[in-house]
Amino acid sequence: MGTSGWRYPPWRGTFYPPGLVQRRELEYLSRQVTSIEINGSFYSLQRPENYRAWAEQVPAGFVFAVKGPRFVTHLKQLRDVAVPVANFLASGVLGLGPALGPVLWQLPPRMRFDADRLARFLELLPASTTAAARAATGHDERLDGRALVETDADRPLRHAVEPRHPSFRDPAFTALLRAHGVALVLSDSAGTWPVFDEVTADLVYLRLHGQGELYSGGYTAEALDGWAERVRGWRDAGHDVVCYFDNDAKVHAPTDALALIDRLG
Repeated sequence: MGTSGWRYPPWRGTFYPPGLVQRRELEYLSRQVTSIEINGSFYSLQRPENYRAWAEQVPAGFVFAVKGPRFVTHLKQLRDVAVPVANFLASGVLGLGPALGPVLWQLPPRMRFDADRLARFLELLPASTTAAARAATGHDERLDGRALVETDADRPLRHAVEPRHPSFRDPAFTALLRAHGVALVLSDSAGTWPVFDEVTADLVYLRLHGQGELYSGGYTAEALDGWAERVRGWRDAGHDVVCYFDNDAKVHAPTDALALIDRLG
């Protein structure tokens, strides 16, 4: 349970204590939530030293979700992405070590469901850190001299897909996710995008983008009670659950995350 990202100027002096230096914000937040989505990986390929530094700042047992690059999801729209996926895997993700959690693949709202294209993409996704290290060796020359293509241990690596086009309301889509053990993101976006509420893997991935107002709306106590009840239900059914609040514009994300954590004990 946590937030999508941690570097937000409006949080400074409100959620983050006055005087807290920026380089300690991750350390501070990670002592209050149990997981955070890394957003920087969506905008550009990071470096191994970045991932290692983040891992060093969080406590044992903390988990990062890593957002897959927009070059793969938005620019290429999953077409011919074997090398871009390898570049992402080689960029340092494995440097998170035991703090590496699921990889999020957020699709653009304009992208329609194409079964063949999605199937080819899902086949590229490694199910373990060992497989990820092997796939990372397929990187291109842009990663020469800065690639990380080894892992400290073999661990499961899970993936989640967040579609934003109604054409994904297709049984063939969820069948593909189930066949590859990939989670379908349940996204609450104040009605902006379709809601896909179906469990397709042993992981339930929840993104809460705002109640009533995208990226800005805070969640009421009643709404948080409802989400807590759903999380308990998924856990009781044997699923792992991650949940990230993305309603950061008005500093609701960290406080809502803490309120949900409190409800879950």
